[in-house]
Amino acid sequence: MSKGNILVTGGCGYIGSHTIVDLLENGFSVVSLDNLINASEKPLAAIEKITGQRVINHRIDLSDRTATLDFFSRHQFDGLIHFAALKMVGESVEKPLEYFRNNLDGLLNVIEGQQNNGNGNFVFSSSCSVYGNAEELPVTESTPRLEAESPYALTKQMGEDILQHYCKAQPDFATVLLRYFNPAGAHPSGLMGEDPRNPAASLVPVITEVAAGKREKMTVFGNDYPTRDGSCVRDFIHIMDLAHAHTLALEYLLAGEVKENPALFNLGLGQGMTVLEAINAFEKTTGQKLNYEIGPRRSGDVVAVYSDNHKANNELNWHPQRSVEDILASAWAWEQRKAGE
Repeated sequence: MSKGNILVTGGCGYIGSHTIVDLLENGFSVVSLDNLINASEKPLAAIEKITGQRVINHRIDLSDRTATLDFFSRHQFDGLIHFAALKMVGESVEKPLEYFRNNLDGLLNVIEGQQNNGNGNFVFSSSCSVYGNAEELPVTESTPRLEAESPYALTKQMGEDILQHYCKAQPDFATVLLRYFNPAGAHPSGLMGEDPRNPAASLVPVITEVAAGKREKMTVFGNDYPTRDGSCVRDFIHIMDLAHAHTLALEYLLAGEVKENPALFNLGLGQGMTVLEAINAFEKTTGQKLNYEIGPRRSGDVVAVYSDNHKANNELNWHPQRSVEDILASAWAWEQRKAGE
């Protein structure tokens, strides 16, 4: 018997599709909603191979209020995980209005639709980018948010604020905000991984594409930051550890265990790694040499951010099981599988 019927917006995307696998394997029924502007329905076939369960995707633009509310009027959900958003930092600097319209209108319409369903149990996909250039590291959930370094990050800050104010007005609308620290890696089956329709911008898929010969070289954006080797510092999390955190967050909501509304959790390994260290770790883990060059700083990049994850450990019982080396090895295995298709 299903633990509940869950809507996953952005369910064909990288994080959404891996989370659907974890939800299904933990007894939930799942419906996907994705307009496919930066994804395809290919992950649904992989989900069925891995879990033996078929998931239906509804192709709807969430920034279309009429279409979104019509969808919610015809479907009932016990909980919702909201991933659907544009997410590339550099692109958001170039196209801020597109990011504000898509990410914020979509969130508002989904909140309204779920409220019309008569419940909350809402998990919001946020980001460590909300911290800006934090003055103290590691960041905890109580670390002050500083100025957003990009329109993308600003949409995440504003999304959190919208939910904060909405939960104050509607205390029955139980919500968890999850701040991610650089998801990477692939499902251990090798059947699923990061495969965006648009060119990859995240560090790990760029690394694997260079190693596979899909790109001639990669650029490290800046080596003059105030860090141990001059490149930016980031915290990574394996995609399946991240996916499981969403299942735990839903169970936390459905059990009525929320101590604060909305509840807020950092999701990262809790260790900082520079971009150059990540490149070196990939070369050591896989034996593949990377062709890279040092370039100028990139607009929108935060200097350094990594997490304190103790709150998620204690309240969600979430404990990452996979290392940075596991992340890089699984990402490389996925890249090799794609090359063989």
